[in-house]
Amino acid sequence: MKQGIHPENYRLVAFKDMSNDEVFLTKSTANTKETIEVDGEEYPLVKLEISRTSHPFYTGKAKLLDTAGRIDKFKNKYAKFKK
Repeated sequence: MKQGIHPENYRLVAFKDMSNDEVFLTKSTANTKETIEVDGEEYPLVKLEISRTSHPFYTGKAKLLDTAGRIDKFKNKYAKFKK
């Protein structure tokens, strides 16, 4: 393994899934300006749109999120290739 290429500033960071408000702690070097209090301790906060607690692959629940008709637009665009 090469020396001197890995970061040295690992620290405990709180990651928050914004879709279900789940918070988990792990070591990271991610830069952040926000903090959150977890179990009486203050940690740097990184906000996530999706994590293992809300991703359909891990939860087994498929969600269909259609923003601004993207799915219909896609289906119409590729309907001509249907057999």
